[in-house]
Amino acid sequence: MTKQEESRFQARLARHHDELRWLYMELYDNGSMFAELCDQLHRFADERRPVLKKRDAAREAEPDWYKHRDLLGSMLYIDNFAGNLNGVRKKLDYLESAGVDCIHLMPFLDTVPGRSDGGYAVADFRTVRPDLGTMDDLQKLTDACHRKNINVCMDFVMNHTSCDHQWARRARAGDGEYMSRYFFYDNPSIPAEYEKTVPQVFPTTAPGNFTYFEDCGYWVMTTFYPYQWDLNYHNPRVFNEMMYNFLFLANQGMDIIRIDAVPYIWKELGTSCRNLDKVHTIVRMMRMIGEIVCPSVILLGEVVMEPVKVVPYFGTVDKPECHLLYNVTTMCTTWHTVATRDTRLLRGQLDSVAGLPKQYLFLNYLRCHDDIGWGLDYPTLRQWGMEEVPHKKYLNEFFLGHTPGSVSRGELYNDDPTTGDARFCGTTASMCGLETARTDEERALAVRKDLMLHAMMLFQSGIPMLYSGDEIGQLNDYSYKDDPARAGDSRYIHRGKLPWDRAAQRSDLSTPAGQIFSGLHELESLRREHVAFEASADVWTLDTGDISVLGIGRYYDGEMLAGLFNFDTAPKTIPLPDGTWRDLHSGAEYSGSAPLEPCGYLWLLHL
Repeated sequence: MTKQEESRFQARLARHHDELRWLYMELYDNGSMFAELCDQLHRFADERRPVLKKRDAAREAEPDWYKHRDLLGSMLYIDNFAGNLNGVRKKLDYLESAGVDCIHLMPFLDTVPGRSDGGYAVADFRTVRPDLGTMDDLQKLTDACHRKNINVCMDFVMNHTSCDHQWARRARAGDGEYMSRYFFYDNPSIPAEYEKTVPQVFPTTAPGNFTYFEDCGYWVMTTFYPYQWDLNYHNPRVFNEMMYNFLFLANQGMDIIRIDAVPYIWKELGTSCRNLDKVHTIVRMMRMIGEIVCPSVILLGEVVMEPVKVVPYFGTVDKPECHLLYNVTTMCTTWHTVATRDTRLLRGQLDSVAGLPKQYLFLNYLRCHDDIGWGLDYPTLRQWGMEEVPHKKYLNEFFLGHTPGSVSRGELYNDDPTTGDARFCGTTASMCGLETARTDEERALAVRKDLMLHAMMLFQSGIPMLYSGDEIGQLNDYSYKDDPARAGDSRYIHRGKLPWDRAAQRSDLSTPAGQIFSGLHELESLRREHVAFEASADVWTLDTGDISVLGIGRYYDGEMLAGLFNFDTAPKTIPLPDGTWRDLHSGAEYSGSAPLEPCGYLWLLHL
């Protein structure tokens, strides 16, 4: 490091050292391991390439860079999108044309086919999956993205490793040092005690939280799948080594690192092993470590739980943890609203998010790589006559296309015949009816519904994230059933290869692909143009007088916007707040009321 770089590093370290040491010693009481950690922080800071150090300095000067309204993300599988990392680099112009300036690369680290869980069973944290490329290819991609002002996000799986990871192989061979990095038990008594209080993640496809391995004679904690071995963060060596992996990956040019399965990281016998206090200690230390070594990198926490359990992962104003969290409840409540045409629950959800401190920033999305779990506010729904079990059944039947009038298509995931519970899979376009549309009128309605949902998502505060293929209305891909390695996992229905022949239609406004692509582009342009879309804007819901129409207001720096979103297939006329309003799309002006097409929307500017 130059003298100036060394001075900056020491200043960042000094700012966090005392708190970091206090938390570390509280957790581990191991001064030598803490000293080793600090030495390694210096090494990884020194190893950051000049272009990344320049990025660090720029973003230290503007720490809220990620809160501006100009960010739009796209979540993609490298192989499905463009074959490999070099293929993605060659397709950056396409992403630019879609308005994307942040790409979330789905898991690409080395894993073993058949034991990968979509890449979330990592066999080597410092090696790219060979069919996708190399670390050198990854650096070339991140450098190319940065030249185009595109940010790069990746997944960091820190709750577990693959059973094929070198630590796991050595542990399975009886090496005590490596066994201590996991949860190994030579008899079933302690695992049985855990099972009394720890919920099952996949009760039908991977029941229980432990797996017995006959070859070594041990029970191993495997919260997710038998080939994903939970790491033991009671061991400081695990924390240190995983932080070194985190920093190594940050040094490849990442801007956002998504921490997978955050609530599960810390385990305690006699508890649910979810959302324990020491999880927050670990995430807080991780936040400080990032700010010391790579301050341009931000943390996205994957906390797929109800808001009361999600918000604590932001930390506090004085002691922040994650920079971003997923707005998962709004996502699943949106699809509930599609099926019921009842916006009351969604309105309440949006009001609760709007009531949070402005520094809390969510990542908003309609679809992602995973299934949709119906984690709704059932106590509230019960007041309206919607009981949990029959309502979940109704939602799944609706999106399967089994209820009268439903045009949606998809498949169930993790269906439990005993409880009747299940999750749901499908692309946005297929869930909106584009797959089943046969007439021009049906296709127009499906496209309008698709764009209305995206318009509502973009109208929220936070970072909007598209799922790759949604920009062209990609349909369900049923070919996964022909692949024995994937046939048992219905999530692959929405993980199909990007249909580049469909993408080629994106400039043809006579096609659904062109209509959706151009419609999204216009929405994204308007969002960047108007200051009321800033994350710090005041946001509230509007009383539209119609249960099927959602209204949202936004105000910032003298500009007021209103968004109206019709979840019904009938046209509506909705009363407006006082004053004159201009439609941002057509320029038409309205006073008193405004018309809405079936499944249509309006973005209105107060004059």
